[in-house]
Parts: sequence; C-alpha cells; structure tokens
Amino acid sequence: MKTLPLDDEAADLALAGGKGASLARLARAGLPVPGGFHVTTDAYRDFVSRDGLNDQIMEAVSGTSPEQSSRRIAELFSAREIPAETAAEIRAAHARLGEDVPVAVRSSATAEDLPGMSFAGQQDTYLNIRGDGLLDAVRRCWASLWTARAIAYRAANGVPQDDVALAVVVQELVDADAAGVLFTANPVTGALDQIVINASWGLGEAVVGGQVTPDTVVVRTDGEESGEIVEERVGDKTVMTVRVPGGTREEPVPEDLRHRPVLDPAQVTRLARLAAEIEELYGTPMDVEWVRREGTFLVVQARPITRLRRRVEEWNDSLAGDYLWTSANLGEAIPDVMTPCTWSLVQIFIGEAMSTSALPGFHMVGNIGGRFYMNLSVVFSVARALGMRKRLGAVEQVFGRLPRGLDVPLLPASRWQIIRSVLPLAFTLRGRIAANAERMPGFLATARQRCEELRERIAATATAGELAGLWEAELLPYFVEACRTLEAAGRQGGNTLVMTRARLREAVGERDAEAMLTGANADGELASLGTIVGLERLAAKEIDRETFARLYGHRGAHEFEVSIPRPGEDPRWIDARLAAVPGSSGHAGTLLDHQREAREAAWRRFEERYPRKLADTRLRVARWNAIVRDRENARSEVIRAFWALRAFVLRAGELTGHGDDLFFLSIQEILAVLRGDDTPTEPVAVRRATYERYAALPAYPTLIVGRFDPERWAADPGRRGDIFDARGGGAPVSDTVTGFPGAPGVVEGVVRVIAGPEDGDRLAPGEILVTTLTNIGWTPMFPRAAAVVTDMGAPLSHASIVARELGIPAVVGTGNATMRLRDGDRIRVDGERGTVELLEP
Repeated sequence: MKTLPLDDEAADLALAGGKGASLARLARAGLPVPGGFHVTTDAYRDFVSRDGLNDQIMEAVSGTSPEQSSRRIAELFSAREIPAETAAEIRAAHARLGEDVPVAVRSSATAEDLPGMSFAGQQDTYLNIRGDGLLDAVRRCWASLWTARAIAYRAANGVPQDDVALAVVVQELVDADAAGVLFTANPVTGALDQIVINASWGLGEAVVGGQVTPDTVVVRTDGEESGEIVEERVGDKTVMTVRVPGGTREEPVPEDLRHRPVLDPAQVTRLARLAAEIEELYGTPMDVEWVRREGTFLVVQARPITRLRRRVEEWNDSLAGDYLWTSANLGEAIPDVMTPCTWSLVQIFIGEAMSTSALPGFHMVGNIGGRFYMNLSVVFSVARALGMRKRLGAVEQVFGRLPRGLDVPLLPASRWQIIRSVLPLAFTLRGRIAANAERMPGFLATARQRCEELRERIAATATAGELAGLWEAELLPYFVEACRTLEAAGRQGGNTLVMTRARLREAVGERDAEAMLTGANADGELASLGTIVGLERLAAKEIDRETFARLYGHRGAHEFEVSIPRPGEDPRWIDARLAAVPGSSGHAGTLLDHQREAREAAWRRFEERYPRKLADTRLRVARWNAIVRDRENARSEVIRAFWALRAFVLRAGELTGHGDDLFFLSIQEILAVLRGDDTPTEPVAVRRATYERYAALPAYPTLIVGRFDPERWAADPGRRGDIFDARGGGAPVSDTVTGFPGAPGVVEGVVRVIAGPEDGDRLAPGEILVTTLTNIGWTPMFPRAAAVVTDMGAPLSHASIVARELGIPAVVGTGNATMRLRDGDRIRVDGERGTVELLEP
C-alpha cells in the first residue's frame, strides 16, 4: 500500500520515516495527535523508479556541488506526475479525514529524527493544503529530500545518498490560537530535571523558524519542587503565523497580545504533564512541537533531543600550573577514569602511602580528566633543591624514560622554600618507616582474615548510622594501616634494589643478572603471579571456586575502581579466564620451572667466575627478593582493602536507598548521607555525566606538560599517546621502537595489539602481546605470550616483574609501540637490549 493510517502498526521508520514513525507511536499510545495518514516510502520509491528517475538523481548528486545537484533534481521532479494509483490512494485517505479538510503536509525521511542525529528542517513542510494542491505538496516534499542542505548534511554525517527515501505525513491542520516547542530536558544547561517550554501566538511556524521571540517557561520535574515554575520570561512576540486561503502568512501580533503570557500556570502544568508522558514513552529527553486549540493541547511532532548539552564538572588538575605529569607506575594500576568515590579513596591512599612525598602548596598527585597522574615537577624540583640531580636517573627506574631533550618545568618556588618544606618531612620519615616496617609482618599475616571479617560485618549492618560507626571505628583504621604498610614496604631497600641489579649486570651481563634476580616467587608466592597460579590450581581442581575468590578474587585490571565488581564477585570472569588457561606446554608452572633451571644455571656460572663473592651475592639477592615480595604483598593487601571499601559503598547505597549513585560522591559525602544529610546527592547527575564524558575519550598521553584539555586532544587527528606538551614543539614520534630491557631474551613472532584485558582472548598462544600498559589484570595472558611490549613501564613495573619471573622477553616503556606496530606485523623483540625490530613480511 502507498498510504497508511496515522496509527498503523506498520508505520515504522522504513515505511513512514522518522517523523511519521514517531507520530504513529504517539497516536498508538493514546496521546493527543491530530488525525492524518502516511504516504509511505513505497510511494516515493515507486515514483523515482519510473523512467530512470533514480539513476538521473544519482547522476545529478555525484560530481557537482549540492546547490547544482539540488536545482537539477528539482527540475526532474517537477516534470513528472504522481502515478495514478498512488494519487488515488492519497485522495481516498484525505477524504476519510472529512470533506476537504485543510492539512499540513510534512516530509518524513528515513534518516531523520534519530537518537544520534537530527535532520530537523532539512526537508519541507506545507500548511493549509486543500484539494488538488495535496498531490503537488506531496511531490514537492519528495523533491525536498534533495535540497542542497539535505544533500550536504547527509554527506557530513556519512549517510549514503542512495540509501534514503522519503515518506510524507499528512495531518489535519489545527487552527491553533497558540503553539510552540518544548524540551523535556534543558537544552542550554543540560539539566535533566527541567522542562523548557517556548510558546507564541498562532501556528507554530514562527517559533520553529525563529521569526519570533517566544515566551519561555522552565518547569522543575523532580523532587519536592516538581511542577514548580522556576523561570518565566515573556517574549516580545511581534509576528504570528496564521491561516489564509491557499496557505499561511506572517501577520503582526495584536498589540494587546505582544507582551501577554501565552500560557497561564494551569496550562503550563498540563503541558508539562504531557511532556512527561512523552518522555516516559520514549525513555529519552524529547523535543516536542505542540499546538493549542480552544484550551486543548495536541502534539504535531516529537523527536529525541540530539547533542543535548549535559551539565558537567571539570576534573582537571593540569590547570593548576605548568607541570610535568605522568600516568606511569601507579597510573598503571589505576588505568580507568575514576568515579568521585574512588578518587577520594585514592587521595586517602596517597596521603598515607606517600606521606613524605607531599610538598605543601603543590599537587603531588592529580586528577586529569578523571585519570590518575603524578606530578614529576615536584620530584625534579626537590631533587635539584637538595643537590641530588645525579640521582634523578633512578626516577626512570620507577616512572619510565623521559623523551630526550624534554625540559622539565620546575615549581615556582625558590630552593630555600623547597628545603624549608622538605626537611621537616625528611626528619619524620625514618621513624615512621621504621615503626610501620616493624608492624608489617603482623599486618600481612592477618590482613586477609581481617578484610573478610570486615566485609561480613559490613553486610550485616542494619542501619546507616551503624555503618558510619563501623567506618570510623574499624574500616578506616584498617585502610590506613594497609596504606602505611605499603609505604614501609616501598621505602625499604631502595639502594638495594638499584645497586644489586647494577652490580650483577656489570659482573655477569643482562641475561644472567636478570635470571639470578628471579625467584622472588620461590620462598612464598609472589602476589603478581597469584592470579595465574590460582587459576591453574582451580583448573587442576586443587582448590574450589570459593577458595580462589577468597585468596585471589581481589586482584584484577580495575582493582582500585570501587564501582567495578572484583573478579571474586563475578563468576563469568572466572569462567572466561579458566577457558583461557593454556595447555601444559605453556602454563605458568612450566614457565616457572624453566626459569628456575635458567636461574640455577646462571648461579653456577657466577660461582665459577666469582667463587669468593657467592655467599655475599646470594644474601644480597635474597634481600632483593624479600623486598620485592614485601612490596608485592603489601600492594596486594591494599587492594584487598579496596574490596572492603567497595562493600562499604554498596551497603551504604542499600541502606540509604541511593544505590550506585553513591559512587559519584566522595567518601566524606557518603558518610554525611549515612548520617541523614541527603544534600550531597544533589550533584550526582552532573557527576555521572562528567564521568561518562571523560570515560568516552581514549586514554590520555603518558606524559602531560602544562594545561591539557582532554576533549580537544581527543578531537585532534594528530594526537599522540606518549606525550602532550602545551608549550608546543616536542620530539617527533620515533620511527624505531625502543624501551627499557624488561626481561631478557630474543623472540621473533607476530604482533597482537590488545587495547584492554577484556580483549585478551584475541591473543593466540605464541603471539607477541603489544599494549599500552599492563597490570595484575593482564597477568593471565602472559603465559600465552611469546613476548611482551608496552608503551608505558619501567624496570620495576608490573610487566617487567611478571615477565622476568616467567622467563618471557619484555621491552617496556617504549612510548610508541602501539602507534608503530599493527596486528599481524612480524617483529623481533630483544628484551636484553630493549629493542623491537620490524621484520620483512
């Protein structure tokens, strides 16, 4: 059929176009819509299929400007009549509306009024059409599919020109005394709790076309003030659209109406209720055109609001000054955009685990577009003020290599200002570290049981007040102790870690030195390897799922982010990782056995060359391994504490009725809500929108110098993932891929670039894993990889430690691997020299 009743079930996007499908949906829902019918896309396609018209249209639209194409196509349409059978159906459908009822004839394209794209105004509308004028209006609507504006808009939005068709909506023209548009969300501020109504006298075309300044009314839609008019502006309504024989025209508004409100409060309330019904029907903010006739409101069009500007906050500490920021090291463990709750907990963690790294008046850590960064300008400024420039090389061991020639901006503070701030902290450091190091064995021995008991007690709390008390009395002290334990573990043996490796390399070379330093797993499980060891124990039925979740379920790719479930909470995570556990030839146990053999062989060679140094060197390496294990274990227990923190926030959401909204509050605001103050929940919608805005962007550069705009950077087709320097210039992206020797060995193989651990099943056994960074959540992939290459990282990063223990060659901190390497490339990875060579296919 070439026509359909307005509310016909068949009136979908394909047959009735976007506008028609929307009106059909409104009509079927019983909402007030003027009567009418659809001239379907079948009628349009039949029209253009005759006499080669479609081919002529495609020829006209290719190779010329939109303006020239439009003029040619308009001539083609005007020279043809609507087929007789289609014309008969249109006349019959019109007759069913009543005797010569005046109608509005509106185009309805198959690529308009869509949730992600609005083609509003691209095609034509004809008002007050009667009799034989109806067929001409339909034909002119069809031709308006090919206006210059419509052609250009489709091209800009990637809509193929040969993939569109046009339906036409014919509706009774309501002789309206007032009309306008409304938005079920505020299109200016993005507020989702406000309806904005524009209103003017006469038909709605003057409002839609922008010829008049309408009244504006803003209505609150939630909370105790729902329905309240929060803003009202009476426009200077100079013109109005009115019906005249054969069409419409603009006339001056009578003087007594120009400054009179079009809607009274009762009518605003009724219109707001109608708007709410429409938004509920569609489940998304809507742009609605309405008319009023004798006090009755009718809807003549409704479309989703596209590109709604949502109110957002700015999370950007790079605006605090011209500093060098890095997401390396701890940023590898916090790779995600953080919710406000997580960021507040991370700030507590930094305050306790890096207490002596703070410098009053300056940010040591920052939140840039929701992501975690550390301020290296603080580190460099302190080192220079204390005359320790030569020791800045150790920074690379932790944070990765800086580009050659990078001028690190220093803090705007004198040397003496820095010294006066740092010295008191330095005096307190030794005693604090010593005290926490003494308590460390006891804490590590009981931490897991303590966390499990706390999680059980959190789940058992019956009131919000009881949960707040549990935080103060037990959960916060436990979290703080975990953080201070990690600080003690991380501060001990700094010289041992650096000097032991350097001396061994000098004595026996890179390969044997790294082999001799492995074995941190030998005298007790290394936490970084826990997940893969645990999975293999589970696969071998040595442990059950409950035991795996209890022992290893706190570690994962997103372990700091409290809004994300832990692996131990997600059976699907365990199933997916079990399915990926490799066969016996490549599992972690076999790799560890091979590495043990390599380690023992390296020690034999050392003994042959340096028999008198053997005992002392073994003691040094044992100390090195103990320090690595302490650091890994302490870090693991901090993450276990974050599982308890997640349990706390979830329970707070249950007890207060705010659910996962609480992830968008700071921990201090959550405590206020638990104590009965709901005021902190007001910015939740804005913060959720801010989080979603930043999370939609690609991961930012590892290094950021100066003020950084995440959205502007993401929109730049030439953006770099290694460094952003607001000062301009900067080193070019290297054609070669080089980095730190992460773990020795030379391997040739095929590249597999993996964006995130969730895509780990794309890595086939024997391929070379290339990625931006790795953390504990990536560990199950390592046994399948022939080698590992990362953009971020340093000799003490996760990729280096795990690859070294498993005997997998690794090159870390290249800065550009993911920019230079592609899936299927064949490369040679030299983990001893820190090089990656692209081989001929």
